[in-house]
Formats: sequence, structure tokens, C-alpha cells
Amino acid sequence: MKSISLYVERDSFIHDVDPITKLLYILFALLIPIILPTFTISFFCLGISILLLIVAKVIRKTVPVFSFVFLVLITVVIIQGLFKPENETVLFQIGPVAMYKEGLLYALTITLRVTNIVSSFLILVLTTKPSDLVETLVRKGMSPRIGYVIVSVFQIIPEMMSSMGTIMDAQRARGMETEGNLFVRVKAFVPLLGPVILGALINTKERAMALEVRGFNSRTPKTYLYEEKKYTHSKLIQSAMLFLVVGAVAWRIFV
Repeated sequence: MKSISLYVERDSFIHDVDPITKLLYILFALLIPIILPTFTISFFCLGISILLLIVAKVIRKTVPVFSFVFLVLITVVIIQGLFKPENETVLFQIGPVAMYKEGLLYALTITLRVTNIVSSFLILVLTTKPSDLVETLVRKGMSPRIGYVIVSVFQIIPEMMSSMGTIMDAQRARGMETEGNLFVRVKAFVPLLGPVILGALINTKERAMALEVRGFNSRTPKTYLYEEKKYTHSKLIQSAMLFLVVGAVAWRIFV
């Protein structure tokens, strides 16, 4: 059966790390560039995240996500380079349009931070089964209902993409043209929206009914099918991240 999550099965120690440590790494990757807002720190944090993705053997799976992120960030670079109020130094000029050094450096810092945050999230999403993540959080005291919402968020995009692919294959079999120029693709895409959205609503209803039948709302204490996933060096990694955050705060205050 094809997986409907973004999880990628690989043999790496990143996959073995427990979900809580990966969640703390996201917080770590978010805090360090904020506490120490320098280009070097942002670049260093991004380098660590990219290295972890390479070690986890999932770097190829990040290309579509990064492509979309960079497409959005290009607008940030253009706007900041042209219109940032602090712009003074002209870096280069094309006709009447001038790009400024201050704006481009600021945009580059934003780009590094955003890419770093996305990379840290991808480490969690691509190397952690949604069921393991939710089960771990529920064991820590989180409501099972919130856990269900989290699982749904992880699954909804791959599920809709799979459904869209199936519907497009069915339309091609009926003779509908789905490939060609932009106009043809848009024309073929619009009829997809109805079946995809309707299918998602039906799946949500069926899933809710299945959960209700299985006693999802029962107040009886639940048992777990699998043992809690633990990683030998989790405490060491978490302590190291805490130490670095405290060190960054101390550096910011006293230096």
C-alpha cells in the first residue's frame, strides 16, 4: 500500500532519533538565529540542517519544497533590494532600477533563516512516521484529538496529491487533454478541484466514523501497541542544544 505521508524510509541514525528531540531541534534552529542575528550564525545553522538531511539520505526529497520556498523568497529579495527604507549603497543598476546593498543583505539573512526553519521541519517530517510523532506526544500528555489533527495535517497533502493523480489518469483515459501549454493545463486543472475536495471531505467523514466505532472518544485509559521509541543519546543531544541556547543568550547579553 502506498504511503500517504511524507515520511521516507531510510537507514540512518537521524531516523532513529526520537520525535521529541527532533521537535526540540526545530525550536533550536529557530531560536539561535534570533538570539544571534548575524549572517554567519544563520549560514552555520542552515549548514547543520542541510548536513542532517544529507546524512538522513532524504536531501533529494527536499528539492520540490525548496524550489517553492525559493520562488517565494525571490520576491522578498527584489522588494527589499529595491524599497527597503535603509537602502543607501547602490550595488548595481539596470536602467532606472537600482538594487541596494543594505536591502539585499537583509533579504539574504531572511532567506537563510526561512530556509533553515524549513530544513529543520523537513528533518522531522521526512524522517519521522506521523504515527510515531503523535503517539510520543500523546504519551507525554497531549490530547488524542490534537494528535489526530496533527496526523491529518501530515497526510492531507500527500493524500490529495495521490487523489489528484488518480483523477487525472481517469480523465486521460476518457480522452481529456491534460498536457500542453499553460492554458491547457489550467483548463484541465479546474475540473479536478471538485472531485478532489469532495473526496477529501468524504475521507474525513469516513475516518471520523471509523474512529468513533473504535472508541476514540472513550475516557477509558488507552494502551499502546508498540513500545515507546527511544534513542540512546537523546538526553545528550537535548542537553547540548540547551547548552548552546543558554550560551547564545549569555553571549548576546554580556558580549
